[in-house]
Amino acid sequence: MTKTILILVGDYVEDYEAMVPYQTLLTLGYKVHAVCPGKVAGDVVKTCVHDFEGDQTYSEKRGHNFVLNHAFDDVTDAALAGYDGLYIPGGRAPEYLRMNPRVVGIVQHFGKHNKPIASICHGPQILAAAGLLKGRQCTAYPALEVDCVIAGATWASKAADDVCVDGNLVTSPAWPGHPALCAAFIRLLGATIAV
Repeated sequence: MTKTILILVGDYVEDYEAMVPYQTLLTLGYKVHAVCPGKVAGDVVKTCVHDFEGDQTYSEKRGHNFVLNHAFDDVTDAALAGYDGLYIPGGRAPEYLRMNPRVVGIVQHFGKHNKPIASICHGPQILAAAGLLKGRQCTAYPALEVDCVIAGATWASKAADDVCVDGNLVTSPAWPGHPALCAAFIRLLGATIAV
């Protein structure tokens, strides 16, 4: 039976952090629902491209339009039982998505039922808002260390291409971590990866 993954995005989600996992999971045969509050299938979210160019922080440029394939309002409490995993990209979107009570409730469902959750870059802001970091080890974009620690997490200092796995939770600092993050998430979903 095909497993179904939910990806939570919003305007100015980081381009690679939405596109790469979405396409990777589809390539592997998973059913993937990309959703955004207030939007339906066929709508788009604007993305941004974050890059590391030697400045004190990342630079930001306009990315692509990411086409949603599922309606946010169809992710009802009853529908949540049919999802096998959750993927939360970073970028600018998490800073305002975390204030949406329905987004928080969805994320809490995955935590309550110990379903696999992957989150990258600024995505852990949503995990913190949902109360899922307390007593957990995680990583994120380095500027979020304080947020994660305040939320009760043990901070794992990782290179941008590395990953932190704690039970059902897998996190990475930035898009260079996609190979490790996607592989760890797919393992949590029960797939065997021959490497």
